Amino acid sequence: MADLPNASIKRLLTANSDGLRTSSSAVQLAAAAAEAYVARLAREAGANAARERRKTIMDDDINKAKEVVG
Repeated sequence: MADLPNASIKRLLTANSDGLRTSSSAVQLAAAAAEAYVARLAREAGANAARERRKTIMDDDINKAKEVVG
């Protein structure tokens, strides 16, 4: 199960799908997909920071990671 709050995921799905209702299983699947994306983004951003010999992920690390991850 994803750690992201289902209510937030459901609100995003509803707001971006012309108000369509969303099943609870679809919300859980979307939450898991979002969590996987953020995990990939974090790994790439962390690698960017490590290459720069920093222990802190900065905005630029996230922006570069978004280019790689998509």
